[in-house]
Amino acid sequence: MTNAELTEWINEYGNEIYSFCRWLTGCGPEADELYQDIWLVVVRRLDGLEMAGNVKSYCLSVALRLWKNKRRKYAWRQRIAKEQFSLETCGTVALEQAPSPEQQLLSRERESAVRKAVEELPWRQRIVVLLYYMEQQPLERIAEITGIPTGTVKSRLYHARKALQQKLEKEITL
Repeated sequence: MTNAELTEWINEYGNEIYSFCRWLTGCGPEADELYQDIWLVVVRRLDGLEMAGNVKSYCLSVALRLWKNKRRKYAWRQRIAKEQFSLETCGTVALEQAPSPEQQLLSRERESAVRKAVEELPWRQRIVVLLYYMEQQPLERIAEITGIPTGTVKSRLYHARKALQQKLEKEITL
């Protein structure tokens, strides 16, 4: 493994991995930190990585592991000493510009409703949804990344879809 190959990986998969980090953390600064940590882990393990393997999948599994560890540490610290931390200070992802103002407004509202519904899912379901729809990972690859059986991935995806459908139907009828 060479630095040139690492640079090629960053150029090829960097945006998608960063986008996944944004979805996981819900916050720009936290996503930046997670993104940097991912590449630090990859750099430390350059010699042991296989070029034939799926680099994007490996990076996503590293991101997931790092994020879970960070959440666990934060929860433990919260039990010991309450910290003041608010995700409200974090910015939101910029939305795509649509040609007309009406289409732009509808697109923003639709994306906002979907984003809110996904963020309200339990984190185990949210991760599966993000990997499946945002990263277009197959079910078997998601099982590898998360370290759970494929049947569990299917079950979480099914329950997440049902929950999203119910939440979004309520949004539309209101």
